[in-house]
Amino acid sequence: MKMREIGDLKVSEMGMGCMGFSHGYGAVPEESYSISAIHQAYNVGCTFFDTAEGYGRQMFDMGHNERLVGKALEPFRKDVVLATKLHIDTKEPEKDGSLYHTVKRHLIASMDKLRTDYIDLYYLHRVNPDIPVEDVAECMGRLIKEGLIRGWGVSQLSAKTMMRAHAVTPLTAVQSIYSMMERNFEKDIIPLCEENKIGFVAFSPIASGYLSGKVNVDTKFEGDDVRKWVPQMKKENIIANKPLLEIISDVASRKGATNAQISLAWMLHKYPHVVPIPGSKNKERILENLEACNVSLTEAEFCDLEMALNQVTVHGQRSEIEELL
Repeated sequence: MKMREIGDLKVSEMGMGCMGFSHGYGAVPEESYSISAIHQAYNVGCTFFDTAEGYGRQMFDMGHNERLVGKALEPFRKDVVLATKLHIDTKEPEKDGSLYHTVKRHLIASMDKLRTDYIDLYYLHRVNPDIPVEDVAECMGRLIKEGLIRGWGVSQLSAKTMMRAHAVTPLTAVQSIYSMMERNFEKDIIPLCEENKIGFVAFSPIASGYLSGKVNVDTKFEGDDVRKWVPQMKKENIIANKPLLEIISDVASRKGATNAQISLAWMLHKYPHVVPIPGSKNKERILENLEACNVSLTEAEFCDLEMALNQVTVHGQRSEIEELL
């Protein structure tokens, strides 16, 4: 698999979102299955793995996903780039004595669960309006100097806030939702990231599975499944967005690829600094997604696809209903 640069980190051009092994897509597989899936991803060239301290708290407890990922990656920890995230509650810094002590406490807890003495990429999961992002950036700079993290990032933020943070401690990456159905960040964040040598890590690059073409109006989302509230998964939007699927399916049939692979290949072709991290709890889907790295679009094919996408109206964009700071 080819490599890409996000900040000063070198990662496989496609990473792996590990959330689904603990949360978000209904019943989770056995731990041994999940660990085997992570090992298979590594064996085919994936070196970028994403987790968060909060993944799993809905069904299990805080840190469930970090413990699983740490156990899986332990045999080859030094050969991969590991990303995790923290949330900061408003009252925590006062209880801990300072914001720095809060961030470091979260980090040490994550490192313990992940069986490592450093984190490659440490994200602020969401901006807390009560805590200036500049103050978080200053804390991250201290942790970088201490060798506890190699780089830092923020997830789901506005361009203005991104540049405020970047001015204090240069950002390694921004992680936000991005797919053929969620293209709002093409207007500002993605170009700004490229201009400032900041990586853009795309979560939900297959639109929670919709772009795979495997979701229909009869698909049921049960238990701990985030797709129950994803706008694109409402029945009326599943139907209304079919013209988009027809475009992708047409390209996929001509390329001998799957819909999901075309969705990912489009993203890889479009931007050199964007790294998608599709997530799945299914081994076959994980390997299918990673195989998208071997699906290449010619410039003509890409331009035709881009033109067709630009003419389609997308219904139920998630990024339009999430307020960014």
